[in-house]
Amino acid sequence: MTTAQVGIIIGSKSDLEVISACVDQLEKLGVAYELIIASAHRNPAKVHDWSSGAAERGLNVIIAAAGKAAHLAGVVAAYTPLPVIAVPIKTSDLGGLDSLLSMVQMPMGVPVATVAINGARNAAILAVQILGVADADCRQRIIDLKEQLSQD
Repeated sequence: MTTAQVGIIIGSKSDLEVISACVDQLEKLGVAYELIIASAHRNPAKVHDWSSGAAERGLNVIIAAAGKAAHLAGVVAAYTPLPVIAVPIKTSDLGGLDSLLSMVQMPMGVPVATVAINGARNAAILAVQILGVADADCRQRIIDLKEQLSQD
């Protein structure tokens, strides 16, 4: 079994529908991942334990997706030295603007890269680009993907 390089954490089961595009893209790019469902508000100890142990488990990048107040990515970033990519989930309340703003407005020292609302596929691509800094195979997969996208 391949060791996961990307960790994916989502705030609730309802986020699975959006994050499936991320999972599909990682699988197409041949990058192993692990996925957990844990809310920063309802399961803070679970989020802490998972996030603080991510690097020791061999993860290199984390993708965090949540809707509404969406503090999940920031909480995860507070507990890990790994880069965190946030995916704001579209909500019925404010169309995802609430999610987006809570992810991009992080305090100094707790950066979170944020993709577009429901931008799960781009989160996967960005994660593999980050891996590609030190992994030539991942870099080549991104080069190949961009070539393919230019022909579509």
